[in-house]
Amino acid sequence: MSIVPRSLSDQAFEVVRERILSTQIPPLAPIRQELLAEELGISKIPLREALGRLEQQGLLASHPNRGFFVPALSSREAEEVFALRLKIEPEAAADASLVADEAERENARAALTALLNAGTADPHAAVRFNRSFHLTLVRPGGRRITAQLVERLQALAERYVRKHLEAAGREARAASEHDAILQAWLQRDAALVSRLLSEHIVTTLHDLRVQLEQAVAEEPAKAPKRRTRRAAD
Repeated sequence: MSIVPRSLSDQAFEVVRERILSTQIPPLAPIRQELLAEELGISKIPLREALGRLEQQGLLASHPNRGFFVPALSSREAEEVFALRLKIEPEAAADASLVADEAERENARAALTALLNAGTADPHAAVRFNRSFHLTLVRPGGRRITAQLVERLQALAERYVRKHLEAAGREARAASEHDAILQAWLQRDAALVSRLLSEHIVTTLHDLRVQLEQAVAEEPAKAPKRRTRRAAD
């Protein structure tokens, strides 16, 4: 039996997803399907399939008169995504720590090393490695659906994590928190893993609330104010 290569739609999905998560495609900018299909060397049919899947995952939105576009960052979405992470991820990582074999434990160590080595030299890579590290903590144990849910939430959170790391000092603090979480995970201290990971998620969300509120306050008016004429006496 021959191995069927990934479909063009699957490949387009991966490419466009990474461009969204790395902000190469900025929020609210329309996806110009004809130009993108030409750049990727595919027809518009597999590209539309990929864009539809990305919309289902919450990374794209569509409008009848605008087509597909990347949604803007919003406090409402951040609150929902991080609240769901808080419900699922700490317990999943705690449970996984109890059953991880040596190969999976080594994967977790390697994931954190890769994240730390990425540093600030390549912020796009650093955020991707952050996602990878968090996923290695929940995969042991074979709970496929839980791992898939965490992966989807990580993808939705990634643009917000990137925003969070813009502030000075956040990289160092995150590195310290990640190291503490990993050490507890390697020691199979499930209660401590759950607590530290919960605190990590809550702290990130708290910082994001402040950042997103500031961004809204600093956003310039989209249109100049109209002058109003005084009614005639």
